[in-house]
Amino acid sequence: MFKHEKKLFHPVEIEEPNPQYAALLHEQLGGANGELKAAMQYMSQSFRIKDPEIKDLFLDIAAEELGHMEMIATTISLLNGHDVDAEKVPAGEIQTHVILGLNPGLINASGYSWTGDYVSVTGDLCADLLSNIASEQRAKVVYEYLYRQIEDKKVRETIDFLLNREEAHNAMFREAFNKVQDTGSNRDFGTTKAAKMYFSMSSPSPDDTRFEDIKGKPPVFK
Repeated sequence: MFKHEKKLFHPVEIEEPNPQYAALLHEQLGGANGELKAAMQYMSQSFRIKDPEIKDLFLDIAAEELGHMEMIATTISLLNGHDVDAEKVPAGEIQTHVILGLNPGLINASGYSWTGDYVSVTGDLCADLLSNIASEQRAKVVYEYLYRQIEDKKVRETIDFLLNREEAHNAMFREAFNKVQDTGSNRDFGTTKAAKMYFSMSSPSPDDTRFEDIKGKPPVFK
């Protein structure tokens, strides 16, 4: 069950409207590494988790990601200003100005619709946690790119907050992975000698070694 509290997870402001940047910011609303994707992925993964602590972690972070989505949508709405004017968006998505009446849409920066294909669920906790760690890392990268392309201090404050929350989620998922790393696919596979071999496919090999146990001396790359 969810409930809506009538305040943002973190307050958002802008210094001035910037429709072009609003188009860019849509990437974190309806893009492949955006907040809606993260919320749906973590929530979907949670349904078969047996460990109550990790299940709560997934659902708590999913709920927070919905709060982040609300922050991004609110920022986009502020950046779009009050006038429909597609000419203010010379590149990228213009749906906001031609079909949405300035309402933030579930689209990415190019105007493509959000899709459930973005969501990764395997039912294996180790695999899903590693996927989530990677998702948080990718989201950080997108936010870093967005941060560099805006001088608006208020918008930067919002992005900086979200960047730090992505880092917090990354750390939480890493801690959970450390707890379960010897279960599931990590327990069922990776137990033979083949799982501990390194094959050098470079020619010539730095030390003419074609394969060796990774617990032994690793190849030296120069």
